[in-house]
Amino acid sequence: MPTSRLDPIDRKILAELQADGRMTNVELAKRVGISAPPCLRRVRTLEEAGFIQGYHAKVDSRELGFEVQVFAMVGLQSQAESDLSKFEQRCRDWPLVRECHMLNGEVDFILKCVAPDLSTFQSFLTGQLTAAENVASVKTSLVIRCAKDEPGVPFDVLEERLNRLA
Repeated sequence: MPTSRLDPIDRKILAELQADGRMTNVELAKRVGISAPPCLRRVRTLEEAGFIQGYHAKVDSRELGFEVQVFAMVGLQSQAESDLSKFEQRCRDWPLVRECHMLNGEVDFILKCVAPDLSTFQSFLTGQLTAAENVASVKTSLVIRCAKDEPGVPFDVLEERLNRLA
């Protein structure tokens, strides 16, 4: 179901759920202008098609004691697909790695890591990340503060684009 096959109501459902995934189906139906039963059917269809991949609470990592956030830029010795897949799996197994993105360019991967303190991150960095098979280089940047943390996609930009194409 490509984006072009989503109608305006589907896109509005996605935008509303992205902003507040805890609202009731009745409230969602009211916000998008349809009755509750077809709204629920649409949500289920969007889930089954993979547009909705889950519902999560956004927690404050610092409030929970994770004071350190670091971006680690990782270069690998080999970029063979099997080696890339092995590294990605290893990242999925490391609890401190919260995001792992493969990049094009000088850096092979960027990892977003959280830790309760610098010594915990340093232990992970030296004992696991830099010691991992196929890792050639790691450069880290400690986050001082976050100016924006907006999950999802900008639906208003999508709507503007679709309106221009129509």
